[in-house]
Amino acid sequence: MGVLVALVVGLVIWIVGWAFGFEAFNAFYVPVALMFLAFAGRTISPFVREALGR
Repeated sequence: MGVLVALVVGLVIWIVGWAFGFEAFNAFYVPVALMFLAFAGRTISPFVREALGR
């Protein structure tokens, strides 16, 4: 669910950035970064939970 939220928020930021005059490809870096962070967090979270003993 967090990955989907990151995608939607990133696309909204992309559209707003594009509307304010940023180039479309440069504004697209924001959703790509958010998706990367969401996937990394989802991948790493089980290992962090295990290391913390939760």
